[in-house]
Amino acid sequence: MLESHEAAVNYSMPLGLHHIFAGLNNTHYGPGPWFGPKGIRSDWTAAYYHKADASGIGFDRTEKGSGAVNQYHEPLKSQFENIETCPEIYLLWFHHLPWDYKMKNERILWDELCYTYDKGVKEVREFQKIWDKAQPYIDEQRFFEVQSKLRRQSRDAQIWKDGCLLYFQQFSKRPIPFDIERPVYNLDYLSKTDLTDYLK
Repeated sequence: MLESHEAAVNYSMPLGLHHIFAGLNNTHYGPGPWFGPKGIRSDWTAAYYHKADASGIGFDRTEKGSGAVNQYHEPLKSQFENIETCPEIYLLWFHHLPWDYKMKNERILWDELCYTYDKGVKEVREFQKIWDKAQPYIDEQRFFEVQSKLRRQSRDAQIWKDGCLLYFQQFSKRPIPFDIERPVYNLDYLSKTDLTDYLK
């Protein structure tokens, strides 16, 4: 379970993306990179945080952007400010980058986003397999309760991946890499669905 936090980051808000939750019923449950009703404060919308557009994605918090990087003491301030030294897990929190920005592993940013979302889904599915192996050693009630929660997490991870990639793809205009599982849900359905209904 020590890996579960990073798995959730991978399938929901990787590479420093943040605050892209669904806003239906004020639950923040599920993806909502499209969330931004008319009349709401801009900093309460998802677009305020991801800044996705045709040129790229990410919030420029450097000195040339919002200047929020100045809240950090040295040496972190300089590390986050510099695109070459900013850890990639925080990249889009501090920088607005083009979709074809070259990552350290040589992938372009769009492809890296796709593979990271997909990695999160695969990690969650692996948790299910590991848990199922534990059945002989755990009482029946506990086993089935945890199994049910892991099943829900697997579905939720798929929804996050599909919703975010299909939404951001509208701006990137790039294909999802061929070796990644195709989206199961469509964007129109996800943008109109309150995922808390599945919790009942």
